[in-house]
Amino acid sequence: MSVHLVNPSDNSFGTAVITPRWLFVLAAATPRSAGDPILVDESIEQIAPETIQPGDIVGISVHTGNALRGYAVGRMARARGAWVIYGGIHATLFPEEALERGEGHAIVKGDGDVAWGRVVNDILLTGKHEQIYEGGRIEGNQFLAARWDLMPKDKYMWASVQTIRGCPKHCSFCSVWRTDGQKPRQRQFQSVIDEIITLRRLGFRFIALADDNFYPVTLTDLRLAREQGNDTKVAELTAIREERFSLMAELAKLPKDMVFFTQITMEAGEDGEYLDAMRKANIKGALVGVEAVTPEGLKAVFKDFNYSGEALARQLQTFKKHGVHVLGSFIFGLPTDKPETFDATVEMALKAGVTFAQFVMMTPFPGTVDFGRWEKEQAAHPTLVGDVPITRYWMIPTEVRPKMFTPHPTMSSGEISERTQRVWDKFYDWGPVWKRSSCTPNLKSRVAFVLLSKLYRQMYAGTGISTDSARKQKSKKAARWTASQVRKFFSATPMPELASPTWDISYQPPMVLDTSPFVLLPK
Repeated sequence: MSVHLVNPSDNSFGTAVITPRWLFVLAAATPRSAGDPILVDESIEQIAPETIQPGDIVGISVHTGNALRGYAVGRMARARGAWVIYGGIHATLFPEEALERGEGHAIVKGDGDVAWGRVVNDILLTGKHEQIYEGGRIEGNQFLAARWDLMPKDKYMWASVQTIRGCPKHCSFCSVWRTDGQKPRQRQFQSVIDEIITLRRLGFRFIALADDNFYPVTLTDLRLAREQGNDTKVAELTAIREERFSLMAELAKLPKDMVFFTQITMEAGEDGEYLDAMRKANIKGALVGVEAVTPEGLKAVFKDFNYSGEALARQLQTFKKHGVHVLGSFIFGLPTDKPETFDATVEMALKAGVTFAQFVMMTPFPGTVDFGRWEKEQAAHPTLVGDVPITRYWMIPTEVRPKMFTPHPTMSSGEISERTQRVWDKFYDWGPVWKRSSCTPNLKSRVAFVLLSKLYRQMYAGTGISTDSARKQKSKKAARWTASQVRKFFSATPMPELASPTWDISYQPPMVLDTSPFVLLPK
């Protein structure tokens, strides 16, 4: 009997930019009595069916974008006699769908760090299982460090470490605050540093801090709590903020060749002290959700705490002045968008000095306010593609799936798709990319920056080729070649001699599963 953990994907590039962290965390959560799990990341290479044997346990994590592929893998595994277990955000939201369409035996809802071990132990010890396992929202001291010893080092450019889960915001297009909660669940910084040192020993110096929001407490949050006279809230927020600064102070002590990247909200641009601490910690970049460049667009996605217009450009430039480069995320297809919005957005991104950018078409994801509103609208007069309701678009084969799912009041989906593609083309044209590459320290780094920019565009700018198989295959082939070249620039000499700090007695190590039925032990 073997345990398999599968990250499903329709697109395999031979090399991946960032490790799918959940694979290696659930590897750590797998009871020792089951042996080392077999990890399959289909963004690298797709699973070989013959590796699945009767009696094996196959864990598959699905989000909305890869649910269709994940269900296909699950059906294949079940047909070969394996136990099929689904987890991930999509299975959490639609457990019945995963059981029926994916022919799953069981579902893990919520966090899998603890619940996954229960599933495996149940099957190993009794041959029986529950249908639904509630993982819930575990506290930060229960977050597991990943089994990086199982990672193929020559396949990933960046490793990933998580420091916090949950986001206090309530953006209409995002499900994180509903699925992971609005209360930040913070991992102790000592555990984070220990895991990062493990990765540097292995030869990884580029690490993504894979957090829902690395900036969980804003200056506005603190001010409002003080104005309300809520001393308990002030103490809670202050403790979270101080833990962030403690983490960044320790990151600053790590080898100077290390580079970190994370995800934060625009409000961090008002907090110079925080941005300076990020720079000192070698957090050189962050994905920042800009979403829209107009006040109307921001209001439409419940994100009117962001700036727009010239104020937006200045705030984005603030990040760069403090040494933090921005990967700006923009959404097209909002009801307030006009044809001129596209040019205004790319001009804003270029003017503001955004180092990288992604331009996505508005998609109502399950678990979001937008999706709930759209589902109610569709209930009266449902739109079908074949026999699939449009509100279950992830179940529609990609070759016939519409590019957009919600009608726009003034533009067709084709027009929005074409304009979005032109924005990608303009931002990632050779001239602007070479100009932006000047942020790097030497010629070798500039070449790496250019190749990475082109790879990012090839992998993620698929708005105009999703239904054209020939162009899709050509793009995938180009991406595979580029990825193999880019990876060389991110490799580093292992540092096996690098020592972890000696922490004081107040540090509580995370828990791991032993071989006995659901026993937790200090790591």
